[in-house]
Order: sequence, then structure tokens, then C-alpha cells
Amino acid sequence: MEQRAHRYCVIMCGGIGSRFWPFSRARLPKQFIDFLGTGRTLLQMSFDRVRDIVPVENMLIITNERYVSLVAEQLPELAPSQILAEPARRNTAPCIAWAAAHIAARDPEASMIVTPSDHVITREKEFERSVLEGFAFVESHDAILTLGIAPTRPETGYGYIQVGAPVSGNINKVKTFTEKPDLELAKVFLSTGEFFWNSGIFMWSAKAIRNALTACVPDIAATFFGTEAATYRSRETEKAFIAEVFPGCMSISIDYSVMEKADNVYVETVDFGWSDVGTWSALYDLSPKNSDRNVTQNCNVLAYNCSGNIFAVRGDKLIVADGLEDYIVADADGVLLICPKAREQKIKQMVTDATVKFGDKYE
Repeated sequence: MEQRAHRYCVIMCGGIGSRFWPFSRARLPKQFIDFLGTGRTLLQMSFDRVRDIVPVENMLIITNERYVSLVAEQLPELAPSQILAEPARRNTAPCIAWAAAHIAARDPEASMIVTPSDHVITREKEFERSVLEGFAFVESHDAILTLGIAPTRPETGYGYIQVGAPVSGNINKVKTFTEKPDLELAKVFLSTGEFFWNSGIFMWSAKAIRNALTACVPDIAATFFGTEAATYRSRETEKAFIAEVFPGCMSISIDYSVMEKADNVYVETVDFGWSDVGTWSALYDLSPKNSDRNVTQNCNVLAYNCSGNIFAVRGDKLIVADGLEDYIVADADGVLLICPKAREQKIKQMVTDATVKFGDKYE
């Protein structure tokens, strides 16, 4: 069997994307939306860029159970068994542990790439080259590999990787891994030139991730790789087993649980036009701008003395604005958001406040 047949892809697709509210909502999160006007949603774009690297039959989507039908609709190439439905949101460590155990039960020699469903990558040939280099490395080393992006600003929403000794090609040992530093520390990281952003794209063998989970979060590892889990899989009752054990898992990210603790973490430094499109500002940065540095997302705008804004409205509504600078103006499904880009980190709290006051009407 050629090596490609042992390569798998896990696309994580369960998030709500609340920082993109009001466009991204609990019933239709951002990964299911064509944000860039390409005719393909962010999920479909994530699938498209991997399908030439990994056999389609070796691709898994792990999502919240309420989004299974959306995934099936947007990716008809997949069999129902390739969509894993989480009964509860427990962050990325349980999600990855389940997917890895599911794959290992099928193919103990598996290697895999784990990627979010809502990132944008503009240089897809370079992405393919980087991923193939990563597969070659994790298939020949006991390694937890992350893909690292050269930082362009002191971002506090990402993990930072300090590179250590070079190992092979673009791959270095990781000296330190710091998840979401405060602004002052992020500025220090940026100034040294030794730190890269964690892209949230990981690669490893089934054996390496099992060992890392066992060493770093033994409770989660035991849940998905233990004897009881193996027995349920052999009886083809995995769905019932997951419904029973998943909600009781610790809610923790793979970054905090493994990347900060494991001693065999490596980074491949890459440059393939990556953006996590996690915020309105990130979408603004990616989008074409007019002479006043304004961005309009498929809507009609009359802007006077306005610069540096992003305007996004669904439907035929006309936006007329005067004197706005560096604002987000977004209108969708009964919610109008007007917020300075500099304060967009408050949007998640705004969603919470709206839910407390008005129930799930605007969630």
C-alpha cells in the first residue's frame, strides 16, 4: 500500500464563530458561509485544498451534531460515516482525541493533518508543498508538528512558538509554546524575530498523538483510546459510546493540553498566505479596498468622510454613513452592529449580553 493511503485529514468544523456576529450565528456559523464571494464556503475551501493531498475517503469532518446536515449538504463527496458528530462542545483536545482514535482503529499506521474549517490560504501550491514536507517528517519521527506563520503584528489571540534548533528543511524543534499572551508579551515576541504564530494546523502520526495525549491529558486519552472505547468500536456502537462519554470530557484546547506540555513538539515555518479570518478586522485586511480604504461586502454604501471601515449588510438595504473611521458596520438577520475595529474583541461579550437579555433570538 502506498504511503498516501495511510494519510488522513481531520477538518474541525464545530465552532460558532461568534466574533463574526451578526453574520455568523449559532444556526449558521461562519465556516458554512461564502465570506469571500468565491462561490465556495470556508468549509468547502478547506476541503478543496486538501483533497489532492489526502484521499477523499480518508477525510473526516468533526462537527457539532446540529451541523451534520449542513456538512453533508456542502460536502456531498463524503459518506455519512466520514462526519463525526460531537454531542457537546468541549474545545479541541477531546475533538482531536476522538478523531485520532477513530482513525487509529481503522489504520494504526495512519498519519494525519488536523486543520480548522474556517481559515483562508491564498497560495495553495505552497500549502501543498508544506503539507507534504510535514507528512514526510511525522511519518519518520515521533513528532507533534505545528505549522508556524511569521507574525505581522502583536496579536493576542494566537499561540506563539519560539523556534529552537533546526532539524530538517523548514522544520525546527520548538523551544517554547505560549498560548495567547497579553499585549506587552506579544510585542516582545514580535521584536525578537524568534517567534511564529501557531496556525492551528497540526500534523502527527496516530501513535505520536496517542502518546502525547496519554502523557499530557491521561483522562482524555483513556476515554478515547482505552479498553472500553475499543470494545464499543468493535461492536459498532461508537455513536452511543460518544453520546455517553463526550459531554463529560474536560473542555480544553489542544494548545493548552498538549502543545504547551509535550517535549516532542516541532514547528514547520511556512508562508502560504494564511489568515484565520477570525475577526471582522481580519476580513477587512483580506478584502479589496476603495480609495478611502473602505471595504464593502456585497452591499450598497454611500460614505461621506469615511475611511478604514468595513460595511456588510444582507439584503437590499442601503448604508449611508458620514464621519466614520475604522468601524465595523454589519447588519444581518435583525441585528445591526456598529463597533470600532479597535474594540472588536468585545463582540463575543456583546453576543453573550444579547442572549442574556433576549434569549436565543439573536444568538
